[in-house]
Amino acid sequence: MAAGSFGDEASTARAPGFAKRVLVTGGAGFIASHVVVSLVEKYPNYMVINLDKLDYCASLKNLEIISEKQNYKFIQGDICEPSFIKALFDTEKIDVVLHFAAQTYVDLSFWRKLEFNYVNVYGTYVLVGAAYEANVEKFIYVSTDEVYGGSCDKEFDESSPKQPTNPYAASKAAAECFVQYYWEKYQFPVVITRCSNVYGPHQFPEKVIPKFISLLQQNRKCCIHGLGLQRRNFLYASDVAEAFLTVMKKGHPGEIYNIGTNFEMSITQLAKELIHLIKNTSSEAETEYWMDYVKDRPTNDLGYPMDSEKMHSLGWRPKVSWNEGIKKTIEWYQENFHNWKNAEKALEPFPVAEESV
Repeated sequence: MAAGSFGDEASTARAPGFAKRVLVTGGAGFIASHVVVSLVEKYPNYMVINLDKLDYCASLKNLEIISEKQNYKFIQGDICEPSFIKALFDTEKIDVVLHFAAQTYVDLSFWRKLEFNYVNVYGTYVLVGAAYEANVEKFIYVSTDEVYGGSCDKEFDESSPKQPTNPYAASKAAAECFVQYYWEKYQFPVVITRCSNVYGPHQFPEKVIPKFISLLQQNRKCCIHGLGLQRRNFLYASDVAEAFLTVMKKGHPGEIYNIGTNFEMSITQLAKELIHLIKNTSSEAETEYWMDYVKDRPTNDLGYPMDSEKMHSLGWRPKVSWNEGIKKTIEWYQENFHNWKNAEKALEPFPVAEESV
């Protein structure tokens, strides 16, 4: 069932034989597309409904492998339209929500603060309110490690204070507050996740790993912000998808879960490793040739180390090694860079956008 309108008679009735109906927002984007594929393949008795407005960084090509499955449906729509969202819950009889849809590009958030707050905060407000009114069994909100602010060494746990340092992180932190409100006020079964940096196939090349890979594959230099000393923890996409399925099945209402890894490297180290793998460099001078240091963005946290013991207690741990994951990722971008119409624009050092409030 590749696409559809929930107003159609065939799509409004609860399909027989499905144990649950799961709504995934932003399912044509990066992480959520991996989650959608995993749900459809691992839970054939679940109807998986993918809601996506198909923004610039989304692509239905991410879902071709399951587009004709009988337990999958795509609906194009916007979480920021209350009447549309209410009608969707009324007709689709949703049991579980995995809410990924968001504006996520940190660099762009400095120029488009209002848009980030509208989509990330207001959109979540609309969605969680509709889910509450529809008496959904579980609402999983996908947040980010960036709500903690930066740290050089101290690990953040779920009780660490939120201290966001960029507009994107601030919008995600604010949205968390709306979600938590429904738990505190109504005991509505919400779960919040905060995830480390994720990499792998399907990611729009504005983010650092696919950007560096794509630049090098086009014989262009890696554009490194500032000194490149910022460190990031990287998780492979299939590991993260498994984490969200674990939270869906085992996550406790009202709880927050860090989804992280101890594997980390600096942006400079990342560039050097990708240069070595893609350009087969043999000398330091040759490696440096492919690195171009540009000005830093307005704020750039040094790192987001997290304690993920709560997730480990649910039985989840990352499995894919960096060497395995990065090789798969490099291979994927060799064939799929043009899955998005405007991918080439993403390879600029900074987004081309006008300042807004």
